[in-house]
Amino acid sequence: MKRQIYLTLLTVLVLALAGFPSAHAELIPPHGEGQIGLQAVVLCEKLTLRQEPNSTSRALKTLQYQDLPIVIRQQDGWAYVALGDSIDSLTGWVNADFLIIDPAWFRTADKTPVYAWDDVIAPKVALLDANITLPILKQAGDWIVVSLRGAAGWIYVGDIYQNNLGREPESGAFTASAKP
Repeated sequence: MKRQIYLTLLTVLVLALAGFPSAHAELIPPHGEGQIGLQAVVLCEKLTLRQEPNSTSRALKTLQYQDLPIVIRQQDGWAYVALGDSIDSLTGWVNADFLIIDPAWFRTADKTPVYAWDDVIAPKVALLDANITLPILKQAGDWIVVSLRGAAGWIYVGDIYQNNLGREPESGAFTASAKP
């Protein structure tokens, strides 16, 4: 009798816990245009801010991975950026190939695996800690590609769309469970 009650309670507990997501993630939509331009993210380790839009122009400053310049305009593969939104912020030109302009973002809420390609049996290339925010480079079905310090990796986000009836919300961020 005790064994039957124990098994029944265990079954109820397992079924109850199965309904709770194992990890949460947050997809943050692009910010859109601000007061002076679009926010961008530096994707390489170092990016030189230059006085003119060419590689031989005087260097003004070196930007680091995940710095957030504001793109004011683009010209011939170069982006004219400001390093702040005040009138006296440093401005200059950077090679636009090393920026992602107005990206959506992915924020982990738990440990999150990153895969070499879009399959959970693919090799894991990273295991992100909680509260890591990365720019999204691409979205492909139930997967996103994120920037990993000069490399890229795939994160499964299918449950986010399934839990939101297969569509993104009209505005703002949303949360849902993320696989593995």
